[in-house]
Amino acid sequence: MAGDLDRETMEKAYARWAPIYDAVCGPVFEQGRRAAAQAARRVGGRILEVGVGTGLSFSDYDATTEITGIDLSEPMVAKARERMTSGAFPHVKDVRVMDAHDLAFPDASFDCVVAQFVITLVERPERVLDECARVARPGAEIILVNHLYSERGLAAAIERWFSKHAHTFGLRPEFPFARLEAWAANHGGAEVIERRRVGPLGVYSLVRFRKRGAGMAADPRRLAAG
Repeated sequence: MAGDLDRETMEKAYARWAPIYDAVCGPVFEQGRRAAAQAARRVGGRILEVGVGTGLSFSDYDATTEITGIDLSEPMVAKARERMTSGAFPHVKDVRVMDAHDLAFPDASFDCVVAQFVITLVERPERVLDECARVARPGAEIILVNHLYSERGLAAAIERWFSKHAHTFGLRPEFPFARLEAWAANHGGAEVIERRRVGPLGVYSLVRFRKRGAGMAADPRRLAAG
């Protein structure tokens, strides 16, 4: 799809970001990150965090969870492993360098898959969502938090202008919620069960999918707006 990012751009961008990521992005993403982790804690069990980065989210989980993290960026994962050595996060079991387009886990391995500020940045978002669904158990949740494209108004016009320059920095601001809905509809085994805005100022959206299993009907209360 036109406008998607490529792997080389992302690797270069996050190699640049790694040394300053915690200081610069930590405060900006904090409310969205914590909202996603809170939703994941309600599910509990084995949680895969896609795009774990430097491990900033480790403190957002607790002993009711068992966290495995992956990230494409080796410098980011090195910082996450360094954070693990503190001994403060025994619930974090493993972090690996891995491409989210091709997860090296068996089918139905996790109770929940979380991707914070990731899905709008990967080269092929639908492929990544397919992989998230594959490694999720029936009844499991896939939880995303991201800035999603404003589809109308002044914000949309600004984002269209910004998108012309953003890819160099590893950003894709022109990603609409409709693309996530379309993926769920085409996949057939997942449904949107929640979409809501989270701070600061509602700029981020939290989206929850449920993976259906055999005999699980679609939820008639699924949310399409938030």
